[in-house]
Amino acid sequence: MKHLSVGTRWNADLVSSYHEQWSKDPSSVDAEWRAFFEGFELGMSLPPKPAKGAVPATGGVDAAAQWKVLAAINAFRTLGHQQARINPLAEPTPHFELSDKALGLDGIPADRVFHTGDFLGGKMLPLSEIVAKLKSTYCSPIGVEFTHVQDGERRRWLQERIESSGLRPSYDAAARRRFLRSIVQAEQFERFLHKTFVGAKRFSVEGGEVMLSALDQVIHRAPGFGVTDLVIGMAHRGRLNVLVNICGKKAEALFGAFSENHIPDTTHGDGDVKYHLGYAGARVVDGKEVSITLAYNPSHLEAVNPVVLGRTRALIDVQGGSDRSKALPILLHGDSAFAGQGVVMETLNLAELKGYQVGGTLHLVTNNQVGFTSNPDECRTGRHCTEIAKFTESPILHANGDDPDAVVLATEIALEYRQKFGADAVVDIVCYRRYGHNETDEPAFTQPVLYREISLHPSVAELYASRLTESGSAPDGELIALRTEFDIMLNAAQERAQAALAVEIEERKKNPVGVRPFRSPYEHNVDTSAPQELLDKVAPVLWQMPPDFSPNPKIKRLLDTKAEAYKSGSNFDWSLGEGLAFASLLAEGYPVRISGQDCERGTFSHRHAVLHDPSNDAEYCPLGSIAGAEVELVNSSLSEYAVLGFDYGYSLEAPDSLVIWEAQFGDFANGAQIMIDQFIASAESKWGQTSGLVMLLPHGYEGQGPEHSSARLERFLQLCAENNLQVIQPSTPAQLFHALRRQVKSEHRKPLVVMTPKSLLRHKGCVSTLNDLTKGRFQSVLADATPAAKTDRLIVCSGKVFYELDAERAARKDTTTSIVRLEQFYPFDGEALAKVHASLGSPKKVVWVQDEPKNMGGWSFVADLIESTLGIRPAYAGRDAAASPAVGSLAVHKIEQADMVRQAFTT
Repeated sequence: MKHLSVGTRWNADLVSSYHEQWSKDPSSVDAEWRAFFEGFELGMSLPPKPAKGAVPATGGVDAAAQWKVLAAINAFRTLGHQQARINPLAEPTPHFELSDKALGLDGIPADRVFHTGDFLGGKMLPLSEIVAKLKSTYCSPIGVEFTHVQDGERRRWLQERIESSGLRPSYDAAARRRFLRSIVQAEQFERFLHKTFVGAKRFSVEGGEVMLSALDQVIHRAPGFGVTDLVIGMAHRGRLNVLVNICGKKAEALFGAFSENHIPDTTHGDGDVKYHLGYAGARVVDGKEVSITLAYNPSHLEAVNPVVLGRTRALIDVQGGSDRSKALPILLHGDSAFAGQGVVMETLNLAELKGYQVGGTLHLVTNNQVGFTSNPDECRTGRHCTEIAKFTESPILHANGDDPDAVVLATEIALEYRQKFGADAVVDIVCYRRYGHNETDEPAFTQPVLYREISLHPSVAELYASRLTESGSAPDGELIALRTEFDIMLNAAQERAQAALAVEIEERKKNPVGVRPFRSPYEHNVDTSAPQELLDKVAPVLWQMPPDFSPNPKIKRLLDTKAEAYKSGSNFDWSLGEGLAFASLLAEGYPVRISGQDCERGTFSHRHAVLHDPSNDAEYCPLGSIAGAEVELVNSSLSEYAVLGFDYGYSLEAPDSLVIWEAQFGDFANGAQIMIDQFIASAESKWGQTSGLVMLLPHGYEGQGPEHSSARLERFLQLCAENNLQVIQPSTPAQLFHALRRQVKSEHRKPLVVMTPKSLLRHKGCVSTLNDLTKGRFQSVLADATPAAKTDRLIVCSGKVFYELDAERAARKDTTTSIVRLEQFYPFDGEALAKVHASLGSPKKVVWVQDEPKNMGGWSFVADLIESTLGIRPAYAGRDAAASPAVGSLAVHKIEQADMVRQAFTT
């Protein structure tokens, strides 16, 4: 059957045939047609009286003409946004598909009366009035896209909400004066910065000041919806304004940061530029407090999006997890970034996924119609910058940034939708950027015509104040009075900032600031042992099933093996060590969240934390039966960037939870490199934010090729400084057990990067005992369990290569070589290594052995550290430097591996 959209040109005969088909079987036509016919039938079921003065159609309603009218209604619903008056700098271009000719209305008398179906309550109105109301509703300063929403209830709610008001704002004078106040406050703030700190970067919001009114209205409406927490993510444009005028940061604190003589408090690290900083504040509305958090973020556009969602989800879970309407994530986007950055799509895709739902996100796009120096046609393919949001069926409301009433109404509708349906909604605030990308940029070089027009364009404060005065909503002189009020406030704040700076300078003379005094606290020795009584209690949970649940027979055998190992107190494999770590923490009251691709089963089929009954596909999570705390295991979308960002954000708000992100293979973690570099590795030093996030990255050379061998250990080590990270490569199940428990038992929160094994998951030598779990702790360096009687050669290695070296030593009957394992690369525990070296008689020959090529892995990081610790420069045994992490041939891999092992004993 030929596809015909309700938004395209209409053919009455074809529509009639569709209607006949629908009458016989509603499911035989698509959702959009079903909604159309349902509305038509509803409108026709109760024929109203003609409007006064209307001329009824002779001999009743002309069926063909009636179809055209109903088609026109749906055409405006679908395409009206393309002719809406949403651009403050240009009038809309007439859309042919909405012309009388295209709709087939040009030959119908304007005063002929028609049913309006489900538009305007099914009235009978003259054609001219129907068309006028369609244009005033759908081609107003608000343009709406909602017909792509497939859920019937949501679509009908949107249609009713739009058409019941005709998208005509009806705010009283007090509300409109409040809107004006927020706009003038934003405008004067930017102007003050402009004249006081000439040439300083501030990324002005001028031209889009109405965004502050939209945010202010969300806060104003929040208590009525039961919202207690707002979590905001945004880029740098307008950020300083939001910090002060929305979040409540004191203006003098910000002004002080503009001084070239100001040195920020360095007790928490290196700091960051002012337009990256976050803030936590609160506003009281109608006697109820609304918490407002602006997330810290780097200059990497849209990177903060999943972090905000993760923080919101953690807030929801900490509060019990049942009511997602109380915490509201708000993401402020730029037009070019929203269309261009892939993390936007990845984050949108999380909206309805188990384990990532936050009850919907409110998206506000500050659409200044230019991306740095690029025009819209250079930044995107679609008509609007918000096209990407359609794939999640989010309603999109475009609003003219010069019409604050329209912007606020659009934002309110989006907020109402989010609160009612727990789903995303998007507001596209079409405005402009009054100046360049930053205050040192000249936009006329690349957009001369546009910026000539902008230079002559009145500010939104001037336009809106004039409108309010004309309507009687505000007195004459309101704008001048507000500007004067805010100037006085800002000047007073600047005087306080100058006074504080003078004191700071005097104090610095007495106590000069050193260079980079920061070193984050860290403790190597944390008691992570678990009482045997506790393990005896929780261990059976890992293999016992409900009586009505039968797992796969192969899984049943694995579970029986676990039970036997625990009963014997030995041969604990990786899966059992990991499972006992999770189970013991849950029993002690620490929530556990594990997220990642295939994490429920484990990429290499070792975890099986969620079991499936093959007879009925029922699921059972053994860890979920442990009383004490909640466990959440979530198979993620096929994304590294957004999912890792989400879990990082979650860890910020849930410091007492064990929060884990697991990569399918460690090689794929660099798909989230921005999260690793800009947030995980540096957030504590830049922003004072600590995270206990755990990253499990499968790593190891088994001949699987260049994309399934390396988690790029060297890159993580290059990021290490100031005790910012923990980077480990545990080689026993007990070591993993203690490392995971250390994450929540430690007084300090540090991201933990774990190079997890693949072949060791089932290696017969890679086992631990019950005693290792109940008595020990994590060991930064593992001494040789069978050291040489007299050690002449000390091999230092990490990870699975130990087992190959140990086997080679036995095969050689070598009695003069000892092998120690560096389990923690960073923070480097030189004291532990020196102690082991001394216990072996301080051998003069030290060799570092690694799987990875010489320019990768740990060599470049540890060589100097080993030398400075032991006073001996280690020799290198391993692969030569290479451009690719590993070879593609299994045969060549085996040759290289054998050569590496040989070198360890002969170099």
